[in-house]
Amino acid sequence: MKKKINQLIMFMSVLTLTSCFSDDTTLGDRPLTEIIIDEGSVKDVYNINKNETLVITPKYSQTNGQKDVKTTWEIDQKVYSTDATLNFTGKELGSWNCRLILENEDGKTFFPFKLNVNSPYEEGITIISEDAAGRPMLSFMQTPLDGETATFYDYDCLSKNNDDITFASHPADIVQSAGSLIIACQGAGTATDVPTLYYINEKTMVVENMLPVTEYPDFKPTILGIPSMDASGVAYPVLCENGKMYEFSTTEGALVPPTKLKYTYEQSMVVRDNGTGWNYELLVWDKEIGALAQIYNGYGPYFCSKNYHQTRDNCTGTDNYFDGRTFCNMTYVRMTAEQAATNDPQILVIVNNGQLVQKVVLSTSLWKYNFDTAETVLADNGGTKIACIGVSPLQPTTPAIANMTYYSLLFADGNKVRKWNYTTSQLLTAAEELQTVGTDEAVITGFEMSADHRKTYISFYEPSKSGKNGSVWVMDTDNGTILEKYDNVCYKPVKMIYKKK
Repeated sequence: MKKKINQLIMFMSVLTLTSCFSDDTTLGDRPLTEIIIDEGSVKDVYNINKNETLVITPKYSQTNGQKDVKTTWEIDQKVYSTDATLNFTGKELGSWNCRLILENEDGKTFFPFKLNVNSPYEEGITIISEDAAGRPMLSFMQTPLDGETATFYDYDCLSKNNDDITFASHPADIVQSAGSLIIACQGAGTATDVPTLYYINEKTMVVENMLPVTEYPDFKPTILGIPSMDASGVAYPVLCENGKMYEFSTTEGALVPPTKLKYTYEQSMVVRDNGTGWNYELLVWDKEIGALAQIYNGYGPYFCSKNYHQTRDNCTGTDNYFDGRTFCNMTYVRMTAEQAATNDPQILVIVNNGQLVQKVVLSTSLWKYNFDTAETVLADNGGTKIACIGVSPLQPTTPAIANMTYYSLLFADGNKVRKWNYTTSQLLTAAEELQTVGTDEAVITGFEMSADHRKTYISFYEPSKSGKNGSVWVMDTDNGTILEKYDNVCYKPVKMIYKKK
């Protein structure tokens, strides 16, 4: 009995999903003309990316003759079209229950299907570049799925998704934070082209908010000191071209003069966090006293020394020694976060000490508080080593990236990628030429690294070429072999990041 009931339910379900016919014949003296949809001409599930157009042309046949057929497409229980072919452009992200209805004078045939509009910007290399007029362009390369080839999905994400917005010129930085890409543009200093901070939805690349800044004439942003997850009521530093800081509240959309970092700083910043909005560190170099300053969880600035929470007032260099702990009165050369797959990333700092240029490797928590002794413990990974003698090839703005897998620092020298093994006694000036990119005129503007450190992404441009003169090449981090080339995918690259999912 149970088997018969199940069979009846299944039979009724098939009738519900496929067809429902009305018998308007006279005494049933002619057979009904049933519409049968060809198998495979309409799928059960469709997946498209935002802004892509889905085209479905169903194929069907009719039993017992040919009658006029009316087509109806329903999306989210609403009639979307009565055309024979569906043309649907995914303007918004989401999933919808849909239905194709084919109807003749004898009845209707139904075919339900699912339509998913997905983000094409989930995870991958993201580049903000500027054209010859300084206008920004955002290019994105989706990380490929298994068996797929990586390509730049979209060369101009901003224009494609924001055709009603004219963006400020001269982009300077881009960070990913709390579901948004935050872009800083300096503007041209005119009434219609002012410095602006943009909130871009990381899934759709649509501008959700913007902050034009007109009240501070010296506000020309260069670096955004914003961690990956923001917190309500916290203001993060924004470094400007003149070395001064402003503070920006991402949740309130407000920019104010600094309350913490009130002096002049080098054009370099390291921001690291654990993805929760707290337990973040921010490192800058105080140019006026020559010292490494830290903001920790919004507190500080504190200065790197053997004493816990040394302040700017007592970081005067009177206790000026160099053992991997004290940086007061040193001349800063370069600072970079080491890309680390572990929970113990490091900071590589290179400073001038008289005629010597020396490096220090610091562990992830620069200040590890000991409650018994009230002192810090700074790890220097084997002590300070001499990087070079004389003039360093690195400057604060030199594109550079370090990693803990190969214990190497890669830095740019025109179109050359140089590799320095910083745990050895090799001089920085003797760093090997690992690879060259583009022509002899090419200029490298940035590096990014894969999670496993095996691939290094190199962004560069050709100054003498017009149009899209920016490219991205992918190199084996260890041996320098070029693995992939993506030429003419942007203009002059300003900043390249790996956008996480």
